[in-house]
Amino acid sequence: MDRAKDIALLNSWIDGAKIISTVSHARPDGDAAGSSAAMASYLESCRGKDTAVLLPDPVPENAAFVLEGLKTITDAQESARRMDGTDLLICLDFNTLSRVEGLEEAVRAFKGRKVLIDHHEEPDREAFDLCISETRVSSACELLYQVLLGMPDIAGDPSKLPQAAARALMTGMTTDTNNFANSVWPATLQMASGLLAAGVDREDIIDRLYHCERPNRLAAMGEMLSERMRLLPEGGSVIILPQSFFDRHGLLDGETEGFVNLPLSIKGVRLCVLAREDGDKFRVSIRSKRGTSARLLAKNHFHGGGHEQASGGRILIPQDIADAAGAEAYVIEITARFLQEQDAV
Repeated sequence: MDRAKDIALLNSWIDGAKIISTVSHARPDGDAAGSSAAMASYLESCRGKDTAVLLPDPVPENAAFVLEGLKTITDAQESARRMDGTDLLICLDFNTLSRVEGLEEAVRAFKGRKVLIDHHEEPDREAFDLCISETRVSSACELLYQVLLGMPDIAGDPSKLPQAAARALMTGMTTDTNNFANSVWPATLQMASGLLAAGVDREDIIDRLYHCERPNRLAAMGEMLSERMRLLPEGGSVIILPQSFFDRHGLLDGETEGFVNLPLSIKGVRLCVLAREDGDKFRVSIRSKRGTSARLLAKNHFHGGGHEQASGGRILIPQDIADAAGAEAYVIEITARFLQEQDAV
C-alpha cells in the first residue's frame, strides 16, 4: 500500500467534488462519531465543501458533542436522498457494507466514488474505489489523523486542523482505546501529543465522555456485576443482558458501552463475552487480554470478527439457540471450550 499515493488521489477527488457525505456503521460509537465529525469538519472548514454526516442510528449522548454544528442525518430515507446528490462518499470505521445495516442498499447503489478509511481486518476492497485500511492503529480516528496530516493544506502540522476536527479525533481515539487501556501504538501517543500541542482540551473530552453518567447507567452496572456476571474457572466471564434489563433501567442507546471491559479488571479473567438481546438475535461484544484472541472467538463461534482484543458478533435465533432463554448456557459452553482449546495449543 502506497499511503502517499492514496492520500494524493483522495485529495484530487475532494478537489473535484462539490457535495461530499460521510457514512459510518450502525449503532455508532465514539470512533464512528469522531471520525465522521473530524472528516466533515475538515471538509467544511478547510476545503469549503457542502458536507453531511450520514449515520444509520443516533450517536450515544455522551459522544454526540463532536457532531455539534454539523449537518447530521440519521433518517434512512433522508440519507438516501442526500446520497443521490453526493459526488464523493467517504466511509469510515467499518470494513464491509453490511455494517451500515439500514443504509446498505443506498450505499451499494451509490453511483459516485466511494472511499473507505478503516482499521478493521479483512476490508471488502472490491466495494470501494479507494481503500485506505490499516489494522496497526488504535482507531479509525488515528488512521484519519494520519490521512489528514498528509493533505497538502495541513502538511503534517496538527495545528492547521480545525479545532472541531482535532477534538473529534482525540475523542474517537480515546473511546476506541478505552482511554489508553488497549490498542495503543507508538503512533497513538504521537497523535495524542500532536493534538494536545494543537490546543485540544483533553480534560473537557474526558468530562463529556466519562463524567456525565445518568444514575440509571450506574444502577444497571451494579446489577450486571452483582447478578448477571458469570465467572468461569477457565478464566472467562459471561454476561447476558435480556431486553427486560434495558427496560427496567430505562437505558438509552449506547449506555452499556464499556460494560464488557469491566470483568477484565478481575484477577485471572482474560476474556469477557457480553451478549445483549436485540429482537431475533443477541449482539455479542468480546474483549480479551493479550494472549487470548477475541477475534478468533468472534469469527469461529459468533458470526463476527474484529480486532485481536476487541471483537463482536451475533447469536441468531433460532439458528444458534431455540430462544432467548438458552443464551446464557450457550455462551458459557462456547466460551469455556474456547479457552480450554486455547490452553491446549
